[in-house]
Amino acid sequence: MPAAGPLYGRAVLGALPGLGGGRRGTDLPTVELAAGGVTVDRAHLADYDRVCGFRLTDRLPATYPHVMGFPLALRLMTAPEFPIPLIGLVHIGNRITVHRPITADETVDFTTYAQDLRPHDRGRQVDVVLVGSVDGEEVWRGVSTYLGRERTSGGGARGERPEAPAASARWRVEPGVGTGYARVSGDHNPIHTSRLGARLFGFRRPIAHGMWSKARCLAAMESRLPDAYTVEVAFKLPVSLPSTVSFALLPDGGFALHDSRGRPHLAGLLR
Repeated sequence: MPAAGPLYGRAVLGALPGLGGGRRGTDLPTVELAAGGVTVDRAHLADYDRVCGFRLTDRLPATYPHVMGFPLALRLMTAPEFPIPLIGLVHIGNRITVHRPITADETVDFTTYAQDLRPHDRGRQVDVVLVGSVDGEEVWRGVSTYLGRERTSGGGARGERPEAPAASARWRVEPGVGTGYARVSGDHNPIHTSRLGARLFGFRRPIAHGMWSKARCLAAMESRLPDAYTVEVAFKLPVSLPSTVSFALLPDGGFALHDSRGRPHLAGLLR
């Protein structure tokens, strides 16, 4: 598994004029990256569970393989031929399929590739697929959708915002969530950990990682989760740090996260 630090350094250098910055190509890299024999560090797993609100068990939360395989996906997204620069990339959606539970004593092989580069009303979007296998059998699959903002001729139409559902719980999200999740995920994007870094990208305060928000929602539903399922979320407005958020369980497997004014942070579906 590649080290994340040098990859972030490559991304920063690649964003500078004359060092690979500027508009990328229009095609996806025709490559699949693989890393085999990835083991679970139980101390790290326990740290992750605490940051995200899961119970401390040897069963991996559905979002944990995303963290295990993230450096491999990061290697793909920082390749010169990847069509959207990593700096400024926005995570707008994530779908995870758990085929069966994974335990901490199992060794996981990961592969990753990019697919479906397509237009978005604010630029271009692409799916990065990460697959986890044990003994040659696929046990986990994650699909992260990323948006690269670009100038476009038009803007998306804004419809009337639906009324926020009744809250099942309210959580206070403290500033430490940004640095805590960065520590356990390896995703050290400064918009999550630094007020200055957040302001450079247009945010008044640091914001929570989207995958922390998804994990926190799954932790709230932990006792309801079956052994095999798919959980999909769309990331809406970022969660500023600190803030208070409302979590709601909806009919037919839906769930949502809203701010104190009823604006949506996350919309999810469990099936």
